[in-house]
Amino acid sequence: ELLHSLPADRPVRSVHIGLNWTTVCLTSPEGAGPGRCGIAKTLLPPPRPGHGHAAVEEAGSLHEKSAHQLAALARTPPGPERSVGWAAINALLPVDEKHCVELNARDFLIKQGRDRKIAIVGHFPFVEAVRPVARSLWVLELNPAPGDLPARQAPEIIPQADIVAITSMTLLNGTFEELAGLWRPETLVMMLGPSTPFTPLLFERGVDVLSGTVIADADRVNRYICQGASFHQVKGVRLLTLVRDGLAL
Repeated sequence: ELLHSLPADRPVRSVHIGLNWTTVCLTSPEGAGPGRCGIAKTLLPPPRPGHGHAAVEEAGSLHEKSAHQLAALARTPPGPERSVGWAAINALLPVDEKHCVELNARDFLIKQGRDRKIAIVGHFPFVEAVRPVARSLWVLELNPAPGDLPARQAPEIIPQADIVAITSMTLLNGTFEELAGLWRPETLVMMLGPSTPFTPLLFERGVDVLSGTVIADADRVNRYICQGASFHQVKGVRLLTLVRDGLAL
């Protein structure tokens, strides 16, 4: 459904697949100069025996495809090509910055989570900053760190939560749909992470708050990601939060 709702197709200016992050940058609507760029987490390909397997089948010519052609890669199996697809989607989606606030997810959760039960899907660096204000805080992880719960406990934990914060990685790894049916109707649901798409379709799926990233300086960002930067090292981005219409916070 998201692919069918994308704006008009656009030429691609560049594709960068870094160790941690992937970007797709488009030309401007006028067809010359830089346009919007999108970012997504780089998914590593599954290990395969032997040599000669290409993790990115058309490496070297991806920039010759259109934005819609790249976005269609979001349907491919988990791996770098899927990351390219989601980065292209994020490049195509318009961001109405007049309705966004420059607020990061940590500050939002600290403000809204006081004395409430919080479930966080994905282990974020800010978890310990949020924990003291929450009545209860659970972290669900596919690869749990000490103190985390395994992701398989989501059906038990998420219905208990007053606030659910979901990593946008759930879109890339295909687990979002199974999680979306677990929270209560009155639960405040937030999607966060650099891969978060600013699309109202997620509001229709029960998400209330989208906390993601807009690339302000594409050349600077691409320099960082091509050198293997973790997100906290990347310069040239803005962290924006978009709240569903009618939601009073």
